[in-house]
Amino acid sequence: MSAPPARGGPALGVALVWHTWPFEVLLDLVRHAERRGYAAVFVDGDVSCIPSLGEADVLDGWTVSTALLAHTERIPIGSIRLVHHWNAAKLAQAVATQVRLFPGRVRFLASIGGQPADRRFGLPLPPVADRLAWLDETLGVVRALWRGEEVHFQGRFVRAEGARVRPAPGAAAPPIAVGGRGRRLLEVVAAHADVWDVNLPPLPERVEAAAAHLAEACERRGRDPARLGRSMWIWARPHGDVEDPALRAAYRRFNPWYADVPDAELQRAIPAGPPEACRARIAQIARELGLTLPVVDLSGCDADAARRALDALAPVESRVDSTTYSA
Repeated sequence: MSAPPARGGPALGVALVWHTWPFEVLLDLVRHAERRGYAAVFVDGDVSCIPSLGEADVLDGWTVSTALLAHTERIPIGSIRLVHHWNAAKLAQAVATQVRLFPGRVRFLASIGGQPADRRFGLPLPPVADRLAWLDETLGVVRALWRGEEVHFQGRFVRAEGARVRPAPGAAAPPIAVGGRGRRLLEVVAAHADVWDVNLPPLPERVEAAAAHLAEACERRGRDPARLGRSMWIWARPHGDVEDPALRAAYRRFNPWYADVPDAELQRAIPAGPPEACRARIAQIARELGLTLPVVDLSGCDADAARRALDALAPVESRVDSTTYSA
């Protein structure tokens, strides 16, 4: 069956995070996103404990992303890998295994994390500078293992004594996306990433300043910064009112890392309102910021609101059955 008509605008991903839904509901939403033509889904990553959730399910991101890949047909799926949760060679092997099982559908996103609650699991959470060095070493080893090399490496944080990955994904390895915004983390992006996951609100003046630092770091390494892809999670609320104090409070709750964004800037940072206006605003953000994959962040929505938002912002006009639609 031929593809249904597209609405136009950029390809869209969707983030279904903050452990908002039980697995059965999450699976239904991911399948719905697949039917509606979304380009990728991101689910919760390595968050070991969120005290504010009480007794709600907090499911391991790697397990969930693998299960979702197994229960869907085409849509790429990923969840963030935080460096202090993984042995580098084991991470390379785990991703290579996913690629072998679900070729072309694995999204790989990594960063340094910063959840103090991770210590409850006995996980190390060294200072930021150490986690940056750790990520730098990890991604270098991961890339070499994916190329099929036998890796001997003795770093500050990563050690490998003849590690190998079989089957090595080679050219089928997923692009490495690194999330960050600070100058030191952008150095890691420049060194290793195929995609800069822009961890900033969608405000051009903020993104341009970080992009300038990234360009300098790329040029020192002989890389063309224009060849890096860009993704960004954009917290959006079709049918919402950006002037509503409850909506602004929800934005701040689910984006605590953007605490410095004043209320006066939130109207530009949050696509909200009628669906057509939201779609147009996301497309505008993508053009202005050079995004190759804008990701609609639906964190905090209940299941019905998330489904309505998926329908409102869908890249595909008509709903089609996932067994017959071929992208």
